[in-house]
Amino acid sequence: METQEVIAKGLAERIGISGSMLKHEPNNGDSIKIEQDMPSHKEALKIVIDALIHKDYGVIKSMDEIGAVGHRVVHAGEKFAYSVVINDEVMDALKECIDLAPLHNPPNILGIEACKELMPGVPMVGVFDTAFHQSMSPYAYIYALPYEYYIKYGVRRYGFHGTSHKYVAERAADILEKDIKELKIVTCHLGNGASITAVKDGKSIDTSMGFTPLEGLAMGTRCGDIDPAICGFLVEKEELNINEVGNILNKKSGVLGISGISSDFRDIEKAATEGNERASLALEVFAHKVKKYIGAYAAVMGGIDAIVFTAGLGENSSSMRENICKGLDFLGLKIDKEKNNTRGKEAIISTDDSTAKILLIPTNEELMIAKDTEELIK
Repeated sequence: METQEVIAKGLAERIGISGSMLKHEPNNGDSIKIEQDMPSHKEALKIVIDALIHKDYGVIKSMDEIGAVGHRVVHAGEKFAYSVVINDEVMDALKECIDLAPLHNPPNILGIEACKELMPGVPMVGVFDTAFHQSMSPYAYIYALPYEYYIKYGVRRYGFHGTSHKYVAERAADILEKDIKELKIVTCHLGNGASITAVKDGKSIDTSMGFTPLEGLAMGTRCGDIDPAICGFLVEKEELNINEVGNILNKKSGVLGISGISSDFRDIEKAATEGNERASLALEVFAHKVKKYIGAYAAVMGGIDAIVFTAGLGENSSSMRENICKGLDFLGLKIDKEKNNTRGKEAIISTDDSTAKILLIPTNEELMIAKDTEELIK
């Protein structure tokens, strides 16, 4: 952490099913693929540890060199506004949030429990996707539903991608050499999953994702904002149940649903250049939605000093960034075509006379998790 240099990264895939594999990438050697059964998260983590300390391709001498483990956890409900050292109380809180994130929290919990078992005595830290957005005011997170559903079930806006939004907002302040507490920033995390956050005085005051990651922008396969009455309409007309409708909204909609081609923006951009009208429409819908949120958040914050593009699409698609910024001159946002002709690296891509700045900042959630972990265990 003194240099914040990545010494290894990797991915354990297909845990609990056939074809399990670990991809291990040390910074001082070739990438290694380890094909080995991983019947559980514990077994997967044991293989990860073995790779880290391996005499030929490992990057540390022993597990004694690991001072703490940081865990990305998707949902903490209203329990935590900051990262925390994980204890029994925290674990109980995460289990209480399973209803809010049934696909994400159970494997998060399994990973934490496996690490605790394999590394007894090593501090564990939870860094929550929802924590950064806990600074929102009630008027920003309460839905216009019977208030009892908020009291009984916690139905409210939570927001996600918080670790990414926090990281790029802080980096934007550093790059602009300004105090983040004096800035009004719109952070645009644009990938297959996409969200936008209004960051004022260093705090999230509104964000596009809601009770679940389904709300907000049109995404790779998620519909984003729609009229809720459409759900009942589809149940009746298509003779579907509510779970089937949920599957359509989450997995068959977004730019995939509009284009009929792919959820991958690269495929859609290629098809659009070849004259596919539905592909072009999908890209226009996405850019329009992003532009609407930028305008809305400028209004909510009473102005705008900077917008930040990050994540796969935000970092790599110069044409999408240009389309989003087109017509935002009235907010002082002017994109420079030449500066915008870049991808995957930090850059200010606005014109010199742009009163509000446009930045491209690759997200680094792992570094944010590591920094929070280090700060807490110190």
